[in-house]
Amino acid sequence: MAELSIDPFVDLYAHRTRGMTASEVRALFAVAARPEVVSLAGGMPYVESFASDYVLDVVRETLVEYGAAALQYGGGQGHRDLRERLTLLMAEEGIEADLEDVVVTTGAQQALDLLGKIFVEPGDTIVVEAPTYVGALSAFAMYEPRYIAIDIDDDGMVVDQLEQALIRGERPKFVYTIPNFGNPSGVTMSHARRESLVALCREAGIPIVEDNPYGMLRLDGEPLPTLRALDPDNVIYLGTVSKVFSPGVRVGWALAAHAVVQRLVLAKEAADLCGSSFNMMLTERYLARPSWKENLAGLLDTYRSRRDSMLQALDERFPDSATWTHPAGGFYVWVTLPSWVDTRALLAAAVERLVAYVPGTAFYPDDRGANQMRLAFCHPTEERIREGVARLGALLEDEGRLYRSLHP
Repeated sequence: MAELSIDPFVDLYAHRTRGMTASEVRALFAVAARPEVVSLAGGMPYVESFASDYVLDVVRETLVEYGAAALQYGGGQGHRDLRERLTLLMAEEGIEADLEDVVVTTGAQQALDLLGKIFVEPGDTIVVEAPTYVGALSAFAMYEPRYIAIDIDDDGMVVDQLEQALIRGERPKFVYTIPNFGNPSGVTMSHARRESLVALCREAGIPIVEDNPYGMLRLDGEPLPTLRALDPDNVIYLGTVSKVFSPGVRVGWALAAHAVVQRLVLAKEAADLCGSSFNMMLTERYLARPSWKENLAGLLDTYRSRRDSMLQALDERFPDSATWTHPAGGFYVWVTLPSWVDTRALLAAAVERLVAYVPGTAFYPDDRGANQMRLAFCHPTEERIREGVARLGALLEDEGRLYRSLHP
C-alpha cells in the first residue's frame, strides 16, 4: 500500500490551481469499469459497433495515401485536407465555412480550454446553462471566471433570464451553450429560443460559443438550424468526431472569425505545437468514405433502441415522485428527484447495488443539483440498461420508505 506523502511544492503552485479538482465523472470511471457494475454514468460512444477489419482498412488507406507525412509533425491549424472535409461535414448542418476559419483541436475539449485562455481574465464573467457540461466548467475554471448560470427548461436556455442579467449591467465575455441534446440534460433548444439568443447577443456584442458534439445524433424529429447558421458573425462553433467516429482519435475543431482562429492557433501551438498528423489523416480518410453514413445510421438505430429502453424502464421502475427529460437525441436522460434526496451521498449505496450514475452537482458552477442525476444510455445494452434502472429504482424506493418513516 502506497504511503501518503505531503506535497513539497504546495506553496509554489499558481493560485488558479486551487480550483483544479477531479470531476465526479472521471472519478466514476474506475468503479464503472468493473464488469459487475451497470454503468449509466459515462457518456462513452458505442465504438464496438465498428468492425475491426473496417478500421484496419482505413488505417492502411491512410498510410498508403499519406505515407511518412502521417508520422511527421504538422501545422498548428490542423491538416488541410481534414479542415476541408470538416467544412463539408458542417455544410450538412447548414453551416457555410471556409477551411481557413477552422482550427483542428485535440477534441473539442481542447477548444474549450483555448477559448478560456484567449478570452478570460480572472474575475471575468461567463454565461453557462444550468446544468451544463462538466468538462466546460473544468476547462474554464483554470482561468478563474465568475459564472452566470441560466436555467433551462424543456425549450432549452431561458433567454429571458440572460436578458435580465444584461439589463442589470452584466457584460459576460461569452455565452456557452449546448443547444442540441445537451449534456447532461438531453434538452434541445427550441427554434424560437435560438433566434432570441442570437438576436440578444448580437445586439449586446457578446459572442456565443456553440458546442455541438451531439448534433448529428438526432433520434427523433426534424433538425433545427445551428446557432452558427443563424448568425455566422457572432457564433464560435465547436465540433468533434468523438460521437460520430471515435473519441480515441481526439479530433475536434473550432470554427470562428479568422482573427479568433489566429489567436486559437497561437494558443494551441504553445500547448502542443500541433495535433496528431496520423489521427487527423485517419479521420479525413474515414469521413471521405460514403460508408461512414451507413455506420452512423446503424449507431443511431442502436442509440434509439437504448434510449427507448431507458425511458420505458424509468416509467416502470422509478417512483412517481421522480421526473426526467425525454431526449430527441444525444446520450443522456436527466432525472430530478424529490428535494430531500442527495444523489452524491446516495452514490456509494448505488455502487454497492452494482449500478453507477453521475450526481447532478457535477454539472453546476454553484451548489445546485443535489437531487438530480445524469443517466447515460449510449453504451450499455438494452438488458443492462433495464437492470441498472431497476437497481436504482429499488434503491430509491428503499430510501423513500426510510425518509417517510423518519418524517411521518
